[in-house]
Amino acid sequence: MTISRFIASAVLLLASASLHAFEFKTVGANAVILYDAPSTKGGRLFVAPRGMPVQVVLSYGEWVKVRDASGDMAWTEARSLSAKRNVVVRSASARVRATADEHAPVVMTADKGVLFELVDPQPGPWIRVRHRDGIIGYVRPADIWGV
Repeated sequence: MTISRFIASAVLLLASASLHAFEFKTVGANAVILYDAPSTKGGRLFVAPRGMPVQVVLSYGEWVKVRDASGDMAWTEARSLSAKRNVVVRSASARVRATADEHAPVVMTADKGVLFELVDPQPGPWIRVRHRDGIIGYVRPADIWGV
């Protein structure tokens, strides 16, 4: 293969990879064990609590390799994940606003690690979320992880 064909192939591969959106899921109703390999015989890394958002990186049969908010990667069974979307606060204190406006009243301030349900998954300058207490509002994408 010539160098120019190799470079062209690499560019096409990278371009097609960038077209795919990230796939996020949520740990289902029960906490799950995350493994270092796609098997229950693999080493147990940690337990992911119910509701934790994860990014699906790779699927392998009935297993998926996932990334958490801290960037750690592990394997879990695909059936243990839910299509429901949650996000987690990654900033020290995220302001949840009544409307999608920087000057809107703050309805809640959330500490790092607080989970929200994703109400509207459309990307934009604001993300609509719901807290488990029923509070609905808008946060900046930079303050959360999982979108």
